[in-house]
Amino acid sequence: MLNFLIKPSSSACNMRCRYCFFEDEAAHRQTADMGRMNQETAELLIREACFSSLGRDGLHFAFQGGEPTLMGLPFFQHFVTYAAQQNPDKRRISYSIQTNGLALTEEWADFLYKHHFLVGLSLDGPKNIHDELRRDAAGRGTWNRVTKSLALLNRRRVHVNVLCVVTSYIAKSPVKVYRTLKNQGVGYIQFIPCLDPLEKQRGALRYSLRPADYGRFLCAVFDEWYRDWEKGQYVSVRLFDDYVYLAMGLPAGTCATCGRCGGYFVVEGDGGIYPCDFYALDAWRCGRLGELSLEEIQSGPIWQRFLERGRQKPSACSQCPWESLCGGGCPRDWHEQDGETKNYYCSAFQQFFAYAGERIQHIARAEQQARRI
Repeated sequence: MLNFLIKPSSSACNMRCRYCFFEDEAAHRQTADMGRMNQETAELLIREACFSSLGRDGLHFAFQGGEPTLMGLPFFQHFVTYAAQQNPDKRRISYSIQTNGLALTEEWADFLYKHHFLVGLSLDGPKNIHDELRRDAAGRGTWNRVTKSLALLNRRRVHVNVLCVVTSYIAKSPVKVYRTLKNQGVGYIQFIPCLDPLEKQRGALRYSLRPADYGRFLCAVFDEWYRDWEKGQYVSVRLFDDYVYLAMGLPAGTCATCGRCGGYFVVEGDGGIYPCDFYALDAWRCGRLGELSLEEIQSGPIWQRFLERGRQKPSACSQCPWESLCGGGCPRDWHEQDGETKNYYCSAFQQFFAYAGERIQHIARAEQQARRI
């Protein structure tokens, strides 16, 4: 599968989330906002993807930001239409979009359903927690509008995955957060640990997620999730799903758990390409659409340097009994300490696996048995 993470509106957004990693990342580039993707660049991307030797088993276009819906619905309508036209080998094409939900309308929902988009909707649990950190450009809370969009998507039978950023606020109320999302009709949840700003001390901000808090959060949410699994009321939590898949000998669905980097192309609004959303920085710009082919970019020195960097696991991984499930975690969480590479959240994962490891293996065995029946 050839995967793209496209930022058609670059870093432009109609919200001012206090913890936004991409706003911080863009501020560290010579040009923070790469501009909105024009039709010519979008069409070039589609042609490069459809005629690349890399995507014989299918293509996936994921849209992210900033806020991608700022491009307007006609941009996406043309994208989908043009991709269908430029697919002579009839490769399977799938789509997803990560959105804050503020601009969604019934017309949007109908389009997303018709073209089988997986919609990632950002929602940080209960109203008081969400509105503390996820505010619009005027400083107003957004929970009411986001949950209204979620209800709309559910009514239109759009496949929705809620993305919840785990901050210190979220970590203090794990059970309340999990149950609030369930009560909103959410069946698929992705918990993402909050990133501190680049070049800043980890854990220094009010919203910063500290390892001990993250470990307790994972354990508490796992208890809720496991009880739901036992009762046959399964809710997908992406991180826990990945650990079960790995315990079953199956591949994980995210790069942070699969143990390797470079699984997708990040395409900025100007056609610039990077190897990772967390490294859309000048030093990791690998080229631009139309200047190099995707094959040339992937075999180029910057991309290869990025892959090699991701293979240099934290030193503790080689002796860790949980390495087969953890995979070392995301390199964005790695740091140098006392001459060694360490994962900032290593203690959190150690705590979690010691607490939940046996139950993860139990679910894996049960799922394997069910598949053999």
